[in-house]
Amino acid sequence: MPIRENLAANLRRLIQRHASVSAVCREVGINRTQFERYLQGQAIPNKATARLICDYFKIDENELYREPAAAAASDGHASLRQTLYENMVRPPSPAIASGTYFTYFSVPGRPDLLMRSVTFVRREAELVTFRRVTRWAPGDSQGGARAPGNHYGVVISRLNWIYFSGINSRQTGEPSIIAVQWAPISEPVLVGRAIVLTGPGPAFVSVIMRQDVTRISLRQAMRMAHIVRLDDPGVDHLVASLAREA
Repeated sequence: MPIRENLAANLRRLIQRHASVSAVCREVGINRTQFERYLQGQAIPNKATARLICDYFKIDENELYREPAAAAASDGHASLRQTLYENMVRPPSPAIASGTYFTYFSVPGRPDLLMRSVTFVRREAELVTFRRVTRWAPGDSQGGARAPGNHYGVVISRLNWIYFSGINSRQTGEPSIIAVQWAPISEPVLVGRAIVLTGPGPAFVSVIMRQDVTRISLRQAMRMAHIVRLDDPGVDHLVASLAREA
């Protein structure tokens, strides 16, 4: 099939999920008459216009010109990914501010220990993302994570719970999920549960999050991300108390 016909068929398939051809042209910034020529297989866009179209539909340029059957098959996966993402970040936006949060995980079988991670929360309008760092030194006799954690993901809110859903960018690549709520106390602290990777496998543990209001440096925060004892004077007293109750 000629490249113009491929383009026309793929564009017609892509615009089916949108309100109208006019709406697409308006949002992309393309002349309606010219766009109709693409839809009729009478012309192909230049590089700059093709890039505008691809950016709008969130596809690669080669997807514009491939055989329609192949494009439709791959588009099923793209649509699923887009639907999942849109559902993940749809309102309501989580009630959490940007900043640095110390995140404490209970250690299975060791009620005297906590794994302290540091979570960096970033808010851009309604979209909230995070990065969570956990350090682990080989030979640590106190136990801890099987591998360093460097998780990235999104923060969402559902049914009064705040979810941190991400994936470890380290070689292990495991997903992670934390579900927390604001504790019903005067101090602003988040409490809940998390699934973390341990030696025997995934484990369900308690988690406590508290924002750092002292504005310590990034380097100092990273140095604090490791196993700590519950009676360590450097552990926040409220965190220690909540951890004992949990």
